[in-house]
Amino acid sequence: MNMIAQNVLAPPVPRSLAETGLSTVLLRDILLKSIFRTNADTASQLSRIISLPLTLTQELIDLGRTQKLIEATGTLHANSGGEMGYQLTDGGKARALDALAQSEYYGAVPVPLSEYSAQMKRQSIRNIQLTRPQLTHAMGHLVLPPMLIDQLGPAVSSGRSILMYGPPGNGKSSISNGIRDAIGDRIYVPRAVAYAGQVITVYDPIVHNAVPEAEDDPTSLRKNANRFDQRYVYCDRPTVITGGELSLDMLDLTYNPTARTYTAPLQMKSSGGVFIVDDLGRQAEPPQKLVNRWIVPLEESRDILALQSGEKFEVPFDTLVIFSTNFHPNQIFDKAALRRIFFKIKIDGPSQSDYLKIFSLVAKKRGMPLNEKALVHLLKVKYPTIGNIYANYQPVFLIDQMMAICDFEGIPYQMSPELIDRAWANMFVREEEIQH
Repeated sequence: MNMIAQNVLAPPVPRSLAETGLSTVLLRDILLKSIFRTNADTASQLSRIISLPLTLTQELIDLGRTQKLIEATGTLHANSGGEMGYQLTDGGKARALDALAQSEYYGAVPVPLSEYSAQMKRQSIRNIQLTRPQLTHAMGHLVLPPMLIDQLGPAVSSGRSILMYGPPGNGKSSISNGIRDAIGDRIYVPRAVAYAGQVITVYDPIVHNAVPEAEDDPTSLRKNANRFDQRYVYCDRPTVITGGELSLDMLDLTYNPTARTYTAPLQMKSSGGVFIVDDLGRQAEPPQKLVNRWIVPLEESRDILALQSGEKFEVPFDTLVIFSTNFHPNQIFDKAALRRIFFKIKIDGPSQSDYLKIFSLVAKKRGMPLNEKALVHLLKVKYPTIGNIYANYQPVFLIDQMMAICDFEGIPYQMSPELIDRAWANMFVREEEIQH
C-alpha cells in the first residue's frame, strides 16, 4: 500500500475526564448502560468497552460508587490479574434503565463534534499530494492515454470534486477505484460523535477498513502499542461507492426511533476519503437535484445536518467526490451546477491501437492464444458494423465468451473468425421488431 501521508496526527489520549470534552453525567451514564448491557464487571473490561484509558474508567467507577450506583462485588478475578469486580446497585440499575430510555447508546464514549472537526482538519484529504508514479502505479492494470493521467493527477491532489463522463464501458468505475487505491494512507475515524446530547455513530465496518491494532507486550513496562484516543479507529482512508440506489435521504442523518440514536450519512462516513457516485443519471432523483444537495458542501467544505427536533448543525465536509456518468454533462446539469464541479474529465473509448493493446493484455492474462486471422476479422468485418467505435469492456467480454464456448465444445482455448462471430452475437441485442 502507498503510504503517502504518514504524518497524520493522531488524536491525543485524554488524560482527564475533562479532556474527553463530555459532561461527567454523560460519561457516567454510558458506563452504567455498558455495565447493564454487557455484564462486564472489571475496570479493564469496561475500559475496552467504553474506549477510555483505564485510569479514567476507574475514576468513573469510583464516581459511581460515591453516588451509590456501583458497588464492589468483593471478588477478585484471578484470570484478570486479581482485579476487583463491580456491579450495579439497585439505584444504579434504575439509573441505567432511565438513561437507556433516553438513548440505547452504550459502549465507546463519543467524541464531541468540535474535537471531531479538529481531527478532520489534521487528516484532511486536501493535504494529500499525489505524484505521477503513485497514480500511474495504481492505474497499472488499465490502458489509459497519457493525457488522462495529466488531468487526473491535479484533480485528485486538489481533493476537490471530479466529474468523469463519456460512453459506457470505458472504465470510469475502474478509474475511480484506481484513484482510491492511489491515495492509500490511513486516518482516524471516530466510533461516534456527540452533539447537543445526541450520539451519532460514524464508524461502520462495512465502509471502514480498520487496521489491526498492535498488541502491547505484557512484559514491557511501557504500554504504548496504541497511543491514540481509543474512541477512534485507525482505518484506511474510506471509500463509499453508490450507484443507481443513491437517494437524497441517504445524505441525511438516519434516526433510529427505537434506539433513539443517529447514524451518520454516507458523506460523513466517507470523510477524509472518497465518495464515488457511479452511474449518475440512473437514480430516482434527477442528477441536478442530487448535485444541488452538494453545492454548499463542495464550495464551503462544510455540510449542514438536522436532528429530529429540526435543529441544524455543521459538520466538516472533507471528501473527494467523484461523479461518474454516461450522459453528457449538459444533458443533466445546468451551468451553475457544472461550475461547482471543479474538474470535468471526458473518458473516451480507446483508439484502435489501445484497443489491441487491451485485447492482447486480457488474452495473455486469461491464457487465450492470439490469432491473427481472428483479429483481422474482428477489426475489418465486425467493428465497421458499429462505426468502428471501441470500448474498454469489449476485449474482456469477447475473450470470456470465446473461452465459455471452448469449454462447452470441449476444445482447447483458441480464437477464430467463427468464434469471434459467436461471441460478438452475445455482445449486442439485435434491434428487431418485437412480434406481438
